[in-house]
Amino acid sequence: MRKMLSREEINHNVECIRKQVEKFVSFEGDNGAIIVNNADWLLDLKFVEFVREIGSLFSVNKMLAAECYKNRLETGLTFFEMSYMLMQSYDFLHLYNKYGCKLQMGGNDQWSNIIGGVDLIRKIGKDDSFGLTFKLLTTKEGKKMGKTEKGALWLDSDKTSPYEFYQYWRNIEDSSVENVLKMLTFLPMDKINELSSLKDEKINEAKKIAAFEITKLVHGEDEAKKAEEASNALFNGQGSLDNMPTTKLEDINIPIVDAIVITGIAPSKGQARTLINQGGISLNDEKITDISYILSEDDFSDGYAILKKGKKIFHKLEKN
Repeated sequence: MRKMLSREEINHNVECIRKQVEKFVSFEGDNGAIIVNNADWLLDLKFVEFVREIGSLFSVNKMLAAECYKNRLETGLTFFEMSYMLMQSYDFLHLYNKYGCKLQMGGNDQWSNIIGGVDLIRKIGKDDSFGLTFKLLTTKEGKKMGKTEKGALWLDSDKTSPYEFYQYWRNIEDSSVENVLKMLTFLPMDKINELSSLKDEKINEAKKIAAFEITKLVHGEDEAKKAEEASNALFNGQGSLDNMPTTKLEDINIPIVDAIVITGIAPSKGQARTLINQGGISLNDEKITDISYILSEDDFSDGYAILKKGKKIFHKLEKN
């Protein structure tokens, strides 16, 4: 069952969202953006009143015809999931009444919920509300992009460092390059078409440009350059390692399994052992095969050690 957040946790999340949104929109002036918390009106709703006044305006038959529900019928659709459209629609109605909000935007997977809000507003006698959806960024399998082994790809540098953010885009599938460049950069279309036409090893140059441009937009040009340097140092032997994810160890003589967990490369010792047994862990480019391996001074001959998972995830270990 999904954990119910407290008001304090919700308010904290709203502040985190504001911090990230400030990178892209202005909150200053009479026409500045505002962020509101739908918990302020949803958490105090009375169930019977809500289903009588709002629920009665929705047709279950029509809701079940929506793609977002049809896809879930085979595996099971909970009442909470059914209610989501009502709550999101009510959000739009509340914002319409209180702030004069007439347009709701979202990914095209939200089309049914957005239209639910438009219809709700029109059922109370208003005809000036609208919905706008945009294409989702997906992998070739049709899954939403933005997921890594650690979870979500965060804009917050405290949760996903600029280096990790850069590396995510540096390692996208070849088939995703054109889409990513078109949707997430401001490069001229002629340049995007040129980069997207590259084949085989040359497509990596397009990925580097995509990674740099997207990181620059989110974290600024200085952080993008640092991430690029760290990546070049690892893969090309050029650049600086100073800006790659780093963990300082009070005691370097620790089991490799502990180091894997401390750095966040694996969430538990059990998964760390599994990675080693599957040949997925290297230390200073040497494959680790012994789950009992203990780090030593020899591993830090350059003053640091590079712990690697697979071909794409790196972490620097330093003596504190």
